[in-house]
Amino acid sequence: MTKPRSFKSSAPRKSDVPPGYAVDPSEGPMLRFQASLPRLPVPTLSSTASKYLETVRPHLTPSEFLSTQSTVKEFLESEQAAELQKRLEARAGDPNVKNWLADWWNDAAYMGYRDPVVVYVSYFYVHVQDQRRRTAPKRAASLIKAMLPFREMVESKQLEPEKIRRAPLCMASYKWLFHACRYPTKPSDTAHKFDPKVHNHVVFIRKNKFFSVPLVNSQGEELSAAELEVQIEKVIQLAGGNNGVPIGALTGDNRDLWVDSRAALLAASPQNKESLSTIESAAIIIALDSSHPVTREEISQTMWVGDGRNRFYDKHQFIVCDNGVSGFLGEHSCMDGTPTLRMNEFVLAALASNAADLGPARTKSTGSDLPTPKELKFVVDAKVQKAVDDSCQRFDKLVGHHELHVLHYEGYGKNHIKKFKASPDAWAQLVKQLAFHKLFNRPGVTYESAQTRKYQLGRTEVIRSASNETKAWAEAMLDPDQTDEHRATLFRRAIARHLQYAAWAADGQGVDRHFFGLKKMLRDGEPIPKIYEDPAFAKTNHWQLSTSQLSSPFFDGWGYGEVVPDGYGLSYSINDDSIRWTITSMRNDILKLKHYLAEAATETRQMMERATEAEKQKEEHQKAKL
Repeated sequence: MTKPRSFKSSAPRKSDVPPGYAVDPSEGPMLRFQASLPRLPVPTLSSTASKYLETVRPHLTPSEFLSTQSTVKEFLESEQAAELQKRLEARAGDPNVKNWLADWWNDAAYMGYRDPVVVYVSYFYVHVQDQRRRTAPKRAASLIKAMLPFREMVESKQLEPEKIRRAPLCMASYKWLFHACRYPTKPSDTAHKFDPKVHNHVVFIRKNKFFSVPLVNSQGEELSAAELEVQIEKVIQLAGGNNGVPIGALTGDNRDLWVDSRAALLAASPQNKESLSTIESAAIIIALDSSHPVTREEISQTMWVGDGRNRFYDKHQFIVCDNGVSGFLGEHSCMDGTPTLRMNEFVLAALASNAADLGPARTKSTGSDLPTPKELKFVVDAKVQKAVDDSCQRFDKLVGHHELHVLHYEGYGKNHIKKFKASPDAWAQLVKQLAFHKLFNRPGVTYESAQTRKYQLGRTEVIRSASNETKAWAEAMLDPDQTDEHRATLFRRAIARHLQYAAWAADGQGVDRHFFGLKKMLRDGEPIPKIYEDPAFAKTNHWQLSTSQLSSPFFDGWGYGEVVPDGYGLSYSINDDSIRWTITSMRNDILKLKHYLAEAATETRQMMERATEAEKQKEEHQKAKL
């Protein structure tokens, strides 16, 4: 890596240090608060039980709820529950354990997960198109060049930590943003971080072939955007018009099968190990697709899964198509979306404002002294070829079962929502519940992601978005005999309830991670508490709606796959004057849900407008009386 440009580190002023936090100058600005971040708390048994009963109630019949109530009461009063809680609290209090949940969750949700990461784990961003850079070489070069200052800040620990209400967030996961790779191993995957000073290169994929390009010239000077553009043109030329053997398809397969395929690949030739090592140690992957996607669905599909061949799913990657359309595919195992969001926004904002230092303009001699990009070749024997062919077939079958649709709703956005003094996120969640009621005549078991990064090594907790209050409101919306004033009252109650649970989740006081932790404290031979075998437990952990909100003026959408076979992935962005939902599913009613989302969004706005007008007229009538 080249020396950081001008990111100076200075001792923070007292006013910059939030109350209760200490500063460790040796860790650099990015990690200076890490040691004093609070530990993830362990909720009390009574609080978790109370929240659990409240959140399962809208999904159960009265008799089912009574049965579950009895099961929860039995659990609370048992010696086993008290013992499990005691063990969990002891783990949380262990000075050698920074976060009682982190290792367990990273393994259960990511490293130990054996289904393909693409579709099920990876997530994507669609970049707003750059009108100045409509070709793949120009667009890809600008993205890489604008990324390099952010990489320097991360690797030199000069990046300022994110904060929420002055409280710094955990920055430990930024380690995995660049020069990192997930590795297939049994029974759980691993990850490795490479030294950026030693491996100062990026890897391009074009026509399923891999090419390595150094980020500095022979004098150690960082390449300009124009020089990168020349190198990318060479990559495209070297790749030619024919597709190579899609080694990258192996990374999109079942993780255990990828373990076996990787072993076969390494056994085929020492050259394969060298090529893999160069790919895995790269700062980032840039997939150069020869496609020309136009519609939101085409573009989203390209960023989400592509063709399953011109990819390397074990690493973060920019994706750039021949028409300049671009996006990002996130490798989810070591970090969640907020750090990659920040990096992408940094890059795109710098380019949009012409603030990125792209270097000298291109001339006829630009790049003439640069080495030819190195193709990373693979020796493919019969065993490897069969593994690749089988991976491609399984990918095509898996993706063939899925649909992706985008609802770009332009009826209103957060500007209009805020006129009603309502939370845009809670509003959007209620719209989802109403749409689900329209389709199924019941609440949807809903997962909304809340980040817990204010704690050491914090990741996420579940916001259980379906509540008794959302159910009452949705039913009132579908009842023609209800007044708008009553619906609006129920709507505000549901919003308040959602905000309360969201606050609990962000504070590590949700239901799901606590129950997960208690179960992990069971020792060999100990019986599983009946609460885990209660039908209500499985029913209300079956996330039919997997939802998450991420909004950016630099994104034209984002998304991920569903988490249960009969469910939906429902990512959304709330912009100033629009709301965008990306819906993924293996179900055949995805277009109906899309229709009902739009209908529910419009009906919610109309209901609130009518109720507000009625209230206004009532107040004016009262004033006139006086």
